[in-house]
Amino acid sequence: MFATILPVRSLLIAIFMLMAGSGFLSTLIGLRLDRAGSGTMVIGLVATAYFAGLVVGALRAGEVVRRVGHIRAFAAFVALLSASTLTYALFAHPLLWGGLRLIDGLCVAGVFVCIESWLNDRAETQTRGAVLAGYMVALYSGQALGQLFLRTANTAPHVPFEIAAMLISLAIIPVCLTRSPAPLLEDAAALPLRRLFAASPLGVAGAGMTGLLLGAFYGLAAIYARRIGLDLGATATFMTTVILGGVALQWPLGRLSDRYDRRRVIIACFAATLAVSIALAMQPHGVALLALGAAFGGLSFALYPLCVAFVNDRLLAAERVAASGQLVLLYSAGAALGPLGAASAMTLAGPGGLFGFIALAAAAMLGFGLWRLAASDPVPGADQQDFQILPRTTPVAALLDPAGSDDPAPPAALHSQTGETWTTKR
Repeated sequence: MFATILPVRSLLIAIFMLMAGSGFLSTLIGLRLDRAGSGTMVIGLVATAYFAGLVVGALRAGEVVRRVGHIRAFAAFVALLSASTLTYALFAHPLLWGGLRLIDGLCVAGVFVCIESWLNDRAETQTRGAVLAGYMVALYSGQALGQLFLRTANTAPHVPFEIAAMLISLAIIPVCLTRSPAPLLEDAAALPLRRLFAASPLGVAGAGMTGLLLGAFYGLAAIYARRIGLDLGATATFMTTVILGGVALQWPLGRLSDRYDRRRVIIACFAATLAVSIALAMQPHGVALLALGAAFGGLSFALYPLCVAFVNDRLLAAERVAASGQLVLLYSAGAALGPLGAASAMTLAGPGGLFGFIALAAAAMLGFGLWRLAASDPVPGADQQDFQILPRTTPVAALLDPAGSDDPAPPAALHSQTGETWTTKR
């Protein structure tokens, strides 16, 4: 694997540095707003602004990349993100910070478009899985490490923002000095959402609901942690534990879904997420909190790639890349709504309202999943595609999915007598 990712090491170092710098900003900004006396709804709106920026950036950043090239676009996005990060340390106002979070989302989406299209260009068919795995390790490990920088706030309030800006700025260096030629960015194919939902109602609804769950978590989990009595260091530990738990369980659950009916694994994950969320809503402390946090991360982080894999099981190979791109946008739209719903629940029910909201969303998907289990037939095991851990970043990431280059012959269950794809009773 190391020989495979060696040619793209500069890109992986860049994304690691960027996530180490920007990955803890949502946590930090929520905590600062809370300490300044901002209401939960205001904190939720600021969190929503970031995810809205991600959606817009995922749709529009490609135009900038095509116009000026990957390296210049990457440098511009990172420079703007670094400047935005420093601005938080200069001025503290919720309205300004909401605007800055929107800019942050646009910039991060632009960076992902640059990096992911570059990785896709450098990856061969036989090495695509290894490149994707290396990318995921760099992304999640950077995000987990970044949470630990929250502790530096004990030195001075502006120090975490300065450290974040430094790490973000350093991400420019490996990309600007790379000898790897920049690729041409092509337009991604589109697949109508109606077509996707007809093919797999459970997979499509699950992808959007996962965005709702994780958007709520990323936007307000730090507020939950502080209001149940955790200090800054313990809050950082809790956030890191959830992210590392998310990394640990994705692959085992994915392999389990390759062996058994994937619908049942998805439904079981939503059921377990419901149970863990109810336990977290009861505001445990100590080892119990960390154990439940790790379990929540492991279950909820696995839901999106499981749903993408299930949708892919019911599509032609030629449609999978476009489908994955649409599912990323659906996930991001759900993530933009999640903080608002969770903020409303916390306003009504206190800190535990965050996981109460997540539990309600998981319960709704559990009920929907059980109905789909009874109303539709499973995909034959021989027709299921291999599970892949996928990033929830931009539609360009879908190009890295090895499933997109499978044999184009579709599962027999998806064909009508005319040979066209048919999706009744799904």
